[in-house]
Amino acid sequence: MVKHYLVAANTPFNNSLLTYISESDLNRGDLVEIPLGKRMTSGCIIKEIDDTVEEGIDYKKIRGLVDDSISISDEIEFLTWISKYYHYPLGQLIFDTLPKVLKRPRELKFFQGKNNIPEIELEKDQAEVWSVLDTLSLNTFSKKLIHGITGSGKSYIYLNFIKKVISDKKRVLFLVPEINLTPQFISFFVEHLDVPIYLYHSDISNSDKYNLWKLMQADTGPCLIIGVRSSIFIPIKNLGCIVVDEEHDNSFKQDDRCPYSARDSALKKAQLKNIPIILGSATPSMDSFHNFKKSNDYLSVTKRYSTGSLPEIDMVDLREADYGLDFETWPIPVSTLEKVKTRLEAGEQVLFFINKLGFASYVQCRSCGHTFDCPNCSVSLTMFKGRRELSCHSCTYKEEMPSMCPMCQNMNLLNKGFGTEKVSEVLDEYFTDKNIGRFDRDEIKTTKKLEEVLNNFHTKKIDILVGTQMVSKGHNFKNVNLVVVLGIDSQMNYPDYRANERTYQLLTQISGRSGRFGKSSSVMVHTHNPDNDIFGYVKSHSFDGFYKQEIDIREVCSCPPFFKLVAIYINGKDRDTLVSLASKLTGELTYLSENHFNDVGVLGPRPTVIEKRANKFTWVTLLKSSNINQLHNLLSTWREKIKLKSGYSIKIDVDPTFIT
Repeated sequence: MVKHYLVAANTPFNNSLLTYISESDLNRGDLVEIPLGKRMTSGCIIKEIDDTVEEGIDYKKIRGLVDDSISISDEIEFLTWISKYYHYPLGQLIFDTLPKVLKRPRELKFFQGKNNIPEIELEKDQAEVWSVLDTLSLNTFSKKLIHGITGSGKSYIYLNFIKKVISDKKRVLFLVPEINLTPQFISFFVEHLDVPIYLYHSDISNSDKYNLWKLMQADTGPCLIIGVRSSIFIPIKNLGCIVVDEEHDNSFKQDDRCPYSARDSALKKAQLKNIPIILGSATPSMDSFHNFKKSNDYLSVTKRYSTGSLPEIDMVDLREADYGLDFETWPIPVSTLEKVKTRLEAGEQVLFFINKLGFASYVQCRSCGHTFDCPNCSVSLTMFKGRRELSCHSCTYKEEMPSMCPMCQNMNLLNKGFGTEKVSEVLDEYFTDKNIGRFDRDEIKTTKKLEEVLNNFHTKKIDILVGTQMVSKGHNFKNVNLVVVLGIDSQMNYPDYRANERTYQLLTQISGRSGRFGKSSSVMVHTHNPDNDIFGYVKSHSFDGFYKQEIDIREVCSCPPFFKLVAIYINGKDRDTLVSLASKLTGELTYLSENHFNDVGVLGPRPTVIEKRANKFTWVTLLKSSNINQLHNLLSTWREKIKLKSGYSIKIDVDPTFIT
């Protein structure tokens, strides 16, 4: 008997939902091979269709199962929600998230918990938070935000709740924002738990990913899965709770394909699975802080665990900086280097933070002013001295470091700006007897290299570690009592309504690497604007003070968490055609807003901050509304009317973390 099935196909056509027929019995969530035009593609069975099928249509046949060892039947509702909320075709979402199907996968690697430290005694603040979490039912949806200052022992609170879930023979999904946090948590949980611990991130093999998906939908034994944002899609049977560490981190938001937020998706998944979810951060996002406070799901830890104390924050006024005469120490003032020297002589280690790669931000001719720009993007090329090349941070373009200006043949070229490579060179030349290490994406490209650098720093083979934002997230450095922050002004001056929030979070997080184990500690923040209000809140460790000021600004400006934002990016090769298309599509949005969805505001179009990337131009239009239903209904109505020329594309970004 022929049956009709609604299939989510791996195509954007018709929002990927198409009808096919089959004489075989197929189940919801089965992965199948289907014809699409003149080619074959993959699809996922959503449901069997009954008598509502239209007559007289020659439906194509499903070819057969792709792989019967993976079924996502229990995840369809969750995936459908993501597809609708982020306005992304369901079929494409499904096949974006699936692991590669392998016929002969290798054995799955994992870490076996040793349970060497079975009991941890919580201190008063941690115990008060735990007493609330201990009352939560494991069979009912609940959500809690733990706002614990850096070094406050949030990991021990997580551990207690994870043990509670595991003792009930259930599984735990522990989300971290980036791979570089996984080695630390692996060692921590191996020492404290006695169950298998699995990893899921981009650096593990396709074989491990495939095997883990199979295991999680088959076996029901308790375990811990530590993963980055994509692990939210693993079909975990018997899932008992989700923990999201560093919930504020922008890495939980995907940029390409479906721009989903793993944190927000985790909240929805917990609700659908009817299980508890715990979010934690020393610097919660304004959205989470506001929403969890309002729903009375907020818990705080205000003191550091054990003997740790908060560092003293010192502002270094760069308007009065001395960079030396005999030896040019720029961009590090001599006074800062002397304080670093004192710490090193005391047998301590020092952390330098600068959120830029390379040796110089750009290169310019001293004679004619020519700058070396990327031919594919509207950005300057960054200089990497060690590799002797100029490189673009927006595409793959690079060229050999020039010896002279191509315009006037002048050999006197000026390096402007600085990054981790420049800072490392200055420190190498100033502290000739010390080992300087780098912790950035230029230096660290694999998990193995990451673990090697961290191990060398923990074992004191590295005296000074120079890092980007990678080093600010969750690391415990026992011998660091001085952190030096450079280049923070560029972060504050970025044209985005979240710039102040990000600056406060970054400074608080990087400051939190200092003084975690009892000694007096300090953080030196270098700035040309030491009187900025943000620095006052960072110095006094006052999140509440910063929040109260920032939330008032957000409300006046109609920004999140009071309004929802959607960024619509229109992309193409010819600028004139793109501008015309962006104006036309924005005009359609404006018409719908004015005539049918009055609560939605339309702003734009305008070019993005970097208008040209990889030989394509991008313009953006913003939608803003406090009425979430009208916002989504307008988008759904508009999407049905879109007609694009070949070579032009649209990306809808709901709740964007950056508005570029």
